[in-house]
Amino acid sequence: MSPTRSATPWYLVGVMSGTSLDGADAVLVELVDPGVKVLAHAHRAFPSHLRDALLALQSPDTNEIERAALAANQLADNYAALVDALLGGHAFERASVTAVAIHGQTIRHRPEKGYTLQLNAPARVAELLGIDVICDFRSRDVAAGGHGAPLVPAFHAAVFGDPLEHRAILNLGGMANVSDLPPRTEGVESDIRGWDTGPGNVYLDAWHDSLNRDSCGFDAEGKFASTGSVDEALLNRLLDDPWFAAKPPKSTGRDHLNSEWLRARLIHSSNLRPEDVQATLAQLTAETIAMTIGPHIPDVARLIVAGGGARNADLMRRIAAALAMRLGRGVPVLSSETFGIIPEHVEAAAFAWLGACFLKRQPGNRPGVTGARGPRVLGALYPA
Repeated sequence: MSPTRSATPWYLVGVMSGTSLDGADAVLVELVDPGVKVLAHAHRAFPSHLRDALLALQSPDTNEIERAALAANQLADNYAALVDALLGGHAFERASVTAVAIHGQTIRHRPEKGYTLQLNAPARVAELLGIDVICDFRSRDVAAGGHGAPLVPAFHAAVFGDPLEHRAILNLGGMANVSDLPPRTEGVESDIRGWDTGPGNVYLDAWHDSLNRDSCGFDAEGKFASTGSVDEALLNRLLDDPWFAAKPPKSTGRDHLNSEWLRARLIHSSNLRPEDVQATLAQLTAETIAMTIGPHIPDVARLIVAGGGARNADLMRRIAAALAMRLGRGVPVLSSETFGIIPEHVEAAAFAWLGACFLKRQPGNRPGVTGARGPRVLGALYPA
């Protein structure tokens, strides 16, 4: 089901900040059937002190309540400044914006314990912007017994689904997740599924950043990884985690796949060249994607890639090769830009779309994706 348009156009802003912790993206969208039309985009990098504070909150430590509250206020200020820049840069009247839908910054994700926590201060954002704010999209699904993630497959189906072709959508952010989109029949809800596959860019960025090679903090286009060779012993240690073999539905984050997880597996790799480690981490991402698509979406005809990782040419090649090896045939691996939405815009647009679902009181989750007991309206409203 997709949120239907009102008689007058609805304009929403979607804001997303993911596990890469590099900053937040915002898009201004017009609600169109069955998806959204992206009108404008803005990005705001997190200042280093905020990034450090958010990273520290991923693990238990002292004085967490106050540190989380102060970080949430800083996040809110950054979100509000980002939306201001988005609207101001495109001379768009804020009075025309129906709502701002904000995912928040995940600092803990423990659905097996009944909670997921996205840091935000939505009342502060509403106060600063004078626009309704919709937030807290994941907790209702968790309350209904689901993982609260991933939530974007319903949006993927609305925007990228095809009546004839079996497609899969891969989001390559800090973590990676896949949406399975069987051919859709007019008026019939297809059996859409989705789940996290494991690390996307998180370890690639962390390793590259630790080497202090350049100022950008990530391996642009995967050029550094492309100069290295995969170390099979290290790759096998990385893949030797029961989570990767677990069946969907499943989700993960820095609670499990964190720096300590990686450090423990790198202990016996001190003799490797840095570029070989980078290449092996890239192969880990590719293999974990292929090893879950292979058995669970064996007839996939096309893999569409969104998120910042779609810009990593080396990683895209590795994914295509790993997928071909698993399936015994080639599968086109294409950027979402080919289908009308720039990769970095997709997740923010998805939460704008989920915000519209909330306003229409339409379910935003897919129980077959998250494992929830049934469809649920997702989100909470903070009026201007």
